[in-house]
Amino acid sequence: MASRLSLSEDAYVPSGAQQTAVKILIVGHFAVGKTTLIGSLSEITPLSTEERMTTLSERVDDLKGVQGKTTTTVALDFGRLTLSERVVLYLFGSPGQQRFVSLWDDTARGALGALVLVDPERLADSFDVMDLVESYGLDFAVAINHFDGSTFHTPEEVREALDLLPDTPVVTIDARDEKSSVDALITLVRYLHERADLEHA
Repeated sequence: MASRLSLSEDAYVPSGAQQTAVKILIVGHFAVGKTTLIGSLSEITPLSTEERMTTLSERVDDLKGVQGKTTTTVALDFGRLTLSERVVLYLFGSPGQQRFVSLWDDTARGALGALVLVDPERLADSFDVMDLVESYGLDFAVAINHFDGSTFHTPEEVREALDLLPDTPVVTIDARDEKSSVDALITLVRYLHERADLEHA
């Protein structure tokens, strides 16, 4: 695990610290709950670049199904979660709109994997994001952000709809709930560990 979870950048933890810093991307299409998830579980006050949506942004961002949304992330969200004495996760949330894709080069650098949030009401909107994740060569898990009033889809139904590989983890979460958000990240880290073991077998 240590060889896979070593990052080229060591600026995230103090010199001499025993923890291993793991950079994880939290991604998904516009208004899927990335900022909410990071805010629900970060042990530090999360950094958020949420800005109020203007009339101009409303013309280019698809508000179908999220008509009540008034803010949007314009750069990144950042949070930290310590999983154990050895592993601390640094969470980077990337904007979901196509107009912010250029920011991915920086946020994806050094990342070990990604948690892809999907909205069960807008599954088709997830394809562009998953294409981006795959283009950066990142292993990922999928988290279905099920919330009050949304259509419930089983993980098997989502796996089929998104044409995922059989071993790609799919979990159902409520991004507002700390426990379910943590469980999703643990699922991703275990998957990354398993992938690392296979690569070094």
